Amino acid sequence: MNWASSLRLVAAEEFLSVSGLVLLLVCAWAGDKSARLVTWLAVAALAVAGVLVAPALCGGVFGAEASAFYGQYAADSFSSFAKLLIYGAAGASLLVAPGFFERQGGYRAEYPVLALFAALGMGLMVSATDMLTLYVGLEMNSLAAYVLAAMSRSDDRSPEAGLKYFVLGSLASGILLFGISLTYGFAGSTSFDAIHTALVGKMSTGSLFGLVFILVGLSFKISAVPFHMWTPDVYEGAPTPVTTFFATAPKVAALALTMRVTLFAFGMQAQAWQQIVVAISLLSIVVGALGAIGQGNIKRLMAYSSINNVGFMLIGLAAATPGGAASMLVYLSIYVVMSIGGFVAILSLRDAEGNSVEKIADLAGLSRSKPGLAFVLAMVMFSLAGIPPLFGFWGKFVVFQSAVAAGLVPLATVGIAASVIGAFYYLKVVKVLYFDEPADKVVGSVDGVHAVLLYGSAIVISPIGYLFTGWLGGLAQSAAAALFHAA
Repeated sequence: MNWASSLRLVAAEEFLSVSGLVLLLVCAWAGDKSARLVTWLAVAALAVAGVLVAPALCGGVFGAEASAFYGQYAADSFSSFAKLLIYGAAGASLLVAPGFFERQGGYRAEYPVLALFAALGMGLMVSATDMLTLYVGLEMNSLAAYVLAAMSRSDDRSPEAGLKYFVLGSLASGILLFGISLTYGFAGSTSFDAIHTALVGKMSTGSLFGLVFILVGLSFKISAVPFHMWTPDVYEGAPTPVTTFFATAPKVAALALTMRVTLFAFGMQAQAWQQIVVAISLLSIVVGALGAIGQGNIKRLMAYSSINNVGFMLIGLAAATPGGAASMLVYLSIYVVMSIGGFVAILSLRDAEGNSVEKIADLAGLSRSKPGLAFVLAMVMFSLAGIPPLFGFWGKFVVFQSAVAAGLVPLATVGIAASVIGAFYYLKVVKVLYFDEPADKVVGSVDGVHAVLLYGSAIVISPIGYLFTGWLGGLAQSAAAALFHAA
């Protein structure tokens, strides 16, 4: 192994590690008064890390030249694509945090440091080509996430969300670890490449059980049904900037990790996991849509929306083709922008005392008092529903197209039918915004940074977003090709 080459390939993780440790020392010496400075420095660190990983995506790097530390880490175009989404989402989540926490009674300086270490763990997850690297990255992200969920001391729901997330997350990690141990026992290695080679031909019962347990653990991390039970409670109870973070960056990391495990490590046994993914996909679409209909809290509705959208993304994975993987990455990119726009809009919903307004009924008539905010929130809802000409339609279109191309016409048909059900609860929010009698609860204004993210997201999900389809599709295809070349 060439140590110089390996250390060069992990430059982004090295930089985030050093940055996190330095910022932790700043927090210890300067206290919470340095919180805003630490936040901006953490965002800058994420931007630099993005610059470090971008060349791998632009150059379409894969194979041996992207492998580090005896094949335990891959700095290929696929990981680069996922990391750019992770760093961008984490940076946006950090930018909206100071104003929220200061209104809630104090912004703690360790918040951006925890987010930085979570991003570091997510980077390891998407670059993992060994089960041990996978688990280390997963736990680094999870340990930071548990604390972030319980960060707000002024809201009793926050510690409850952190505790629920910790207990259920620990259970999922245990199940995942058991699956890894079974896979190691029957494949003889923890390396994805060795597992891929060992599982050629008929799959043993033990290996199948290992695969099932691994998929169960990963399904929890991506909030897929029937392992979604934590999502609505954690999304509602966690501080809204943390919910913004959970809905974007960790979602990207978990889905990208699921793609690498299934398409690469278990790539020779697609018929074994394909039917599981199809079932999880359909359940997530249906349960996410039906569960959202009766929600009165906008954050819980967004939680079920997240479950629903994960189901649509898994249609691309079920195709088990390069086109399916690329469509999944396109959808994931659009979903991140929609989620950021939606949660920044929710952050801007405040009453006269500066408290967050989360009840959907309290948004009645918002279009008359805050027309710009209502318009962007309505755009997000229409885009999440996949209604053209908004950009969210393109995400659904490409995954359905990949499913049809792979011969999964029944899956695409059911998905299209279920998307009509999902449109109901999105349209319900729009109806409250524009047609109900004004509740006059929301009086706060949109802050500077919030406005940039809010209206920037609105521009991307508008029809203008279609100008980027060729560029985004090309990058997604380059990233997906790295998985299948390795296989």
